Amino acid sequence: MILLIIGSRFLFAPSGDAANLVGLNQVARYINNDDVRSILVQGDIVYVQLKSSTQRLQTRKENNQSLLETLRALGVSEERLQTLPIEVESAPNSGAIFSWLVMILPMLLVFAFFIFIMRQAGGGGQNRAMQFGRSRARKMEGADRPTVTFADVAGSDEAKQELQEVVEFLKEPQKFAALGARIPKGVLMVGAPGTGKTLLAKAVAGEAGVPFFASSGSEFVEMFVGVGASRVRDLFEQAKKNSPCIIFIDEIDAVGRHRGAGLGGGNDEREQTLNQILVEMDGFDTDTNIVIIAATNRPDILDPALLRPGRFDRKVVVDRPDRRGREAILKVHTRGKPLMPDVDLGLIAAQTAGMVGADLENLVNEAAILAARRNKRAIGMSEFIESIERVMAGPARRSRVLDAEDRRVIAYHEAGHAIVMEALEHTEGVSKITIVSRGQALGYVMPLPEEDRNLRSRAEYEDTLAGLLGGRVAEELIFEEPTTSAANDLERVTKLAKAMVTRFGMSDVIGPLQLNSGDSNPFLGLELGQQRSYSEDVARKIDAEVRRIVSDAYDRARTVLKTRQAQLVQVAEALLEKEVLERKEFLRILESGLAAPEMAMASAD
Repeated sequence: MILLIIGSRFLFAPSGDAANLVGLNQVARYINNDDVRSILVQGDIVYVQLKSSTQRLQTRKENNQSLLETLRALGVSEERLQTLPIEVESAPNSGAIFSWLVMILPMLLVFAFFIFIMRQAGGGGQNRAMQFGRSRARKMEGADRPTVTFADVAGSDEAKQELQEVVEFLKEPQKFAALGARIPKGVLMVGAPGTGKTLLAKAVAGEAGVPFFASSGSEFVEMFVGVGASRVRDLFEQAKKNSPCIIFIDEIDAVGRHRGAGLGGGNDEREQTLNQILVEMDGFDTDTNIVIIAATNRPDILDPALLRPGRFDRKVVVDRPDRRGREAILKVHTRGKPLMPDVDLGLIAAQTAGMVGADLENLVNEAAILAARRNKRAIGMSEFIESIERVMAGPARRSRVLDAEDRRVIAYHEAGHAIVMEALEHTEGVSKITIVSRGQALGYVMPLPEEDRNLRSRAEYEDTLAGLLGGRVAEELIFEEPTTSAANDLERVTKLAKAMVTRFGMSDVIGPLQLNSGDSNPFLGLELGQQRSYSEDVARKIDAEVRRIVSDAYDRARTVLKTRQAQLVQVAEALLEKEVLERKEFLRILESGLAAPEMAMASAD
């Protein structure tokens, strides 16, 4: 832009030879000597033709000042001025043109930059600048439709049934219309990350046989105000033209968050987009046959207006799969993969409690990679067991070198966990103990697989706390001081003990109350900052109860390990020797330790 302005300045500057440029005082002397034939004035440029020369001289007068007054001031007589042939012409308005260029060029450059941005954001095709407000939803029909079907979805039978009804409604609307039923306007799928919400949406797209528009909540929100609402309008206009159809909005919490929440103010681009979605969903005609399916893992932050019947009539919970569901998911993901005869998918499902579909798919893929790395032609049970540990704790880090004292501390720490967990009634048994580093952990104890449970008692939580503190207690018993290896254990103990007091009502002092701690994130919640819902006196009682619960659990773990110190020493020494103890060998060491407690205690001292 600077080069263009400079060039235009030279372009419109008056031309002239530097040798013919003179000052006005020299022109005055020529006039007094009667050597001037004619004078031509063009703006502030003065051309002088001499009698004694054919060359034309050029000079410049002050702008907005009369040439005659200037010449009088330079000593030219009035008589000479009256006889002087002066011609005045309108000069080319180069100054105005230059000023106009300086004013207009920046605006032209800004406009060109804006057009460039819109063309980049508008995608390919003609008139891309006009497509900035167009919906980016991907229309899937015919060959573009996903090949996933409901047969590829396992572990979510109830959610699958709910969505199958929607597909059937679109395929055979007359069957339901005959009974006076109307099509659901919206289905909201709620579940933890990785439970299969998007996979279910793909299955709906593969089964429905109608156009399917796939989008995500973040695609509606842009830096330019009004673009999101424009894209929503465009999406629903396309849907109405292709009715019956399905609109899928993944991660709708990106645009459907509670209005007025957080620190972003109440009148931003996201809220305008949400308002447009609310209007479009509630403005449907009953015969349009358009269904909106949305997915989120944060239903607690969605706006209530979005969740009411008439917008999202159905709320489908896609929960974590139980043991049978995990086994079904494993069957789906191992389909087409060569398996060794020793592979027991039921046992793998039992050992993966809490995992979701994405975790299980990753587990099967890790097992296949391990088998290929070992040059096997089929995946064996050993690869699946190794993959479970990789997914849960990270890959083994045998290259990490620890000194002898650190290895000894870790061995006693993990042995303390294992013995307390095995000794108490309401804790999970021990499946495996290792001091091989995995991920950030220097060692860990793998619990026995258990049946999926939804309820826990106070006794179970108290035993769990004791098991978590077993490692620290073992360090204090053997080395007489704790190390930093129990940092994560203490964090988990503190959170669980506080939840027992403030959430689950498991404190006799506080009673059956659920108390808000006021530590929620203002960016994710419904309020700018939730206030604590109890007094300072109650807060002191909560702190005292948390300390009491943790102290009681610590004393129980210490009692267990004091009475089984011989076993603690034997298990830790076996870990130092072998690095890994399976359950069978662990139980054998416990039984041998019980047979000769005095000798084992002496060796510990």
